[in-house]
Amino acid sequence: MYLDELHILNYKNIHEAQLHFADKLNCFVGLNGQGKTNILDAIYLLSFTKSAYNAVDSMNITHGEEMAMVQGVYREEDPITITCGMKRGQKKQFRNGKKDYKRMVDHIGLLPLVMVSPQDGRLIEDGSEERRRFLDVVISQHNKEYLNRLNTYNALLKQRNALLKEEEEKEAVCQCRDISSLLEVYELQMVPLAEYIYRERSRFVEQFIPLFQEIYSELSGDAEKVSLRYISQLQDRDLAEAYVRTRERDRILGWTSQGIHKDEIEMLLGEYPLKRVGSQGQQKTYLLAMKLAQALYLGKPILLLDDIFDKLDSERVARIVRLVNSDRFGQIFITDTDRQHLTDLLRPTPEAKIFHVEQGTIKE
Repeated sequence: MYLDELHILNYKNIHEAQLHFADKLNCFVGLNGQGKTNILDAIYLLSFTKSAYNAVDSMNITHGEEMAMVQGVYREEDPITITCGMKRGQKKQFRNGKKDYKRMVDHIGLLPLVMVSPQDGRLIEDGSEERRRFLDVVISQHNKEYLNRLNTYNALLKQRNALLKEEEEKEAVCQCRDISSLLEVYELQMVPLAEYIYRERSRFVEQFIPLFQEIYSELSGDAEKVSLRYISQLQDRDLAEAYVRTRERDRILGWTSQGIHKDEIEMLLGEYPLKRVGSQGQQKTYLLAMKLAQALYLGKPILLLDDIFDKLDSERVARIVRLVNSDRFGQIFITDTDRQHLTDLLRPTPEAKIFHVEQGTIKE
């Protein structure tokens, strides 16, 4: 899949742009705050139907404007035109050719994409929800059934939690009717969904770890060993029985304590947690290896690399340049403030373009 053209109107600080891209490398250079990341975010929007940075659509429309439009022309066997339109106070519209999507979720997976950005640090610093999201984003791009079942599970979980919270508040005042039968209705639906999600996550992690370790070894010069460990309650218990056993406790807590929404990914450097022992450079290399391995897992998705060279020594930068320039990766969009990094990237690549970005204006 290649993005041939990108048309932007009133998206963040980009008032208007019409860009034509190379099949391999496309580089955006400029000072911080000029709009380089906004270009990548517009490309991200066309794959995932939402911004990578701001979920409120109206906040992505240029200040003072009433509407925004992002359109991409993609090439695989046949050209595909994807258009996203936003108006203040109205529902966002997403279109494939001339056909509007009834559900945004139906679009996910059509345009596989991996983005590497400074906010990936949340995978290390934040709670387990961020690491589960990493799993879900990768698996959902090649398994639509997974995404459908995950959305259904999350909707049922929200309803079960609302019931538990309501019961908790009522019992603070009086002894109310038993809700076990209502909870059981949710649980009977959640168990098979959770078991499916657990199997798919387990299968993914098993296939992903060798790719991740291979990429990390290449980026670090085989300086240290890394691994990932998938942890789930479903590894050591029957979920249906666990729901029954913890039902009373959940009523006291006001939320559901059992299920795949508690899954975790342990990030290990050697035998120790990366967060505790990894230097800034090691942590950034770890995250970059995870994202590049994600790209290999998906085949050759569009790869967005936003400000990836910061806090990396020159040797690791050189290894990154060699790796992403190889034929293992497809079309790449990269931003940087240092023209030298981009020049090094472009030198062995005839099919490449470089764009200068200044105050939302983009010039090839």
